[in-house]
Amino acid sequence: MRTAIFGGTFDPIHSAHLVVAREAADTFSLDQVLFIPGANPPHKAAGAPYEDRYRMVELACVADARFLPSRLEEGEEKNYSIYTIERAQARDQTLFFIIGADAFAEIRTWHRWEDVIRAVEFIVVTRPGHAYTSPPGALVHRLDTVALPVSSSEIRQALARGESPAELPAEVAEYIRSRGLYQAAGS
Repeated sequence: MRTAIFGGTFDPIHSAHLVVAREAADTFSLDQVLFIPGANPPHKAAGAPYEDRYRMVELACVADARFLPSRLEEGEEKNYSIYTIERAQARDQTLFFIIGADAFAEIRTWHRWEDVIRAVEFIVVTRPGHAYTSPPGALVHRLDTVALPVSSSEIRQALARGESPAELPAEVAEYIRSRGLYQAAGS
């Protein structure tokens, strides 16, 4: 089975995440894409609680039968990618890792990065203005067909202003509204 892991804070998950996953699945004949919200990511803090972000991922994954929400990074420990990869490898032999070019450019700063590059094949989503070089030994597939200028931080700012960003899947937007997530202080 050809599986890709797609991790992130997903704070919130939005249409660009889904388009990237769909393009990766179509282009590289993936059987499934595991959407893995990080409960405790080492490089950035999430705004919404883990359970809310996981629920939004569940709602968004309904869009494609190949998309599966995953709790591989649930818990209190830091969510280093190598630990997630090792957990996922217990289930699948062919493992891909979907990553943006900006994050891939910093792969050498990751915990046990040498083990990471030996363990997976990368699907690097190119982004305008983000150049990268591949570390020796890394298997890298470029996904050049997607260049969506959508940012979770911009979506959170719009939500805080009371707007309903078009980049949110309808079910996710409704969940955010019903839970009062991302509202400005005093709203």
